[in-house]
Amino acid sequence: MHSTVELWLGKSRDELDEIYRNAIPGEIPSGDTRGTAILSGSVFSKIIALLARIFFWQGKVFDLYCPCGQAGLLVNKITPFSLTFIVAKVYKENSWLDEKDTIVIDYSKTSFFAKAIRDEIREVEPGVYLGKVWWGKTRILDFALTQAD
Repeated sequence: MHSTVELWLGKSRDELDEIYRNAIPGEIPSGDTRGTAILSGSVFSKIIALLARIFFWQGKVFDLYCPCGQAGLLVNKITPFSLTFIVAKVYKENSWLDEKDTIVIDYSKTSFFAKAIRDEIREVEPGVYLGKVWWGKTRILDFALTQAD
């Protein structure tokens, strides 16, 4: 696990929000990323992150961003076998958290099962993104993405 992401596992939601607010969107990632679910405020956050990675969600695979201004696409890596399912559009727009520019991962028109989900990410350091998961307009989870080595 990336050292920055490991530090985030011990942070509160407010601390993670502050890190997110101080970050810029950066470039939309391309290719394979490794995901880490962050359940802030839990003494078991490292164990939960590990179990989530093993059994449920390993990250996202980003398509190259289209230079024509259209949204790119991504797929999530899920199940213990890292199968690629659940497609989303990727584009830049204002964040629901602070109204500043962010990278949006939008499932509303690409996934029947995840249509109420919206992710937002910002690049905190090169290749390391902090994300927010929204279900409707309710924030439910934080996550990290790191560019694959």
